[in-house]
Amino acid sequence: MIDIFNQVFTKIYDGVGNTATVKGEYIPVSSQFPCVTVEEMDNYVYTDSSDENLENHAWLMYEINVYSNKKNGRKSECRALMATVDEIMLSNGFTRIMMSPIPNQHDATIYRIVARYRCVVSKDDHILYQN
Repeated sequence: MIDIFNQVFTKIYDGVGNTATVKGEYIPVSSQFPCVTVEEMDNYVYTDSSDENLENHAWLMYEINVYSNKKNGRKSECRALMATVDEIMLSNGFTRIMMSPIPNQHDATIYRIVARYRCVVSKDDHILYQN
């Protein structure tokens, strides 16, 4: 299995770590805000480049959640953090396939934006192209 989670997490952590708590998994309710979560949602073989049942490339999809609980400006705070994450992901070869505000089921006073990104990555961890 091709796995670049640590590299993706580290880039996001380094990019927003001074302004937000960054977690490597989905959390329904954070105790620290603003908060960014990073999760690998899909990882499957890119069959067009497989040979003799060997995985040479994989399709990867990551989901990013950004949360803010500010009384005033929580939407702006989330959008600013997501803009930074978006720049990081796009500059590293990912394609954004969705971004949308989503109601936070566990606490409606928390603003949440969700984005998903995908790419094809080689077994030597090189992102080949976007799709």
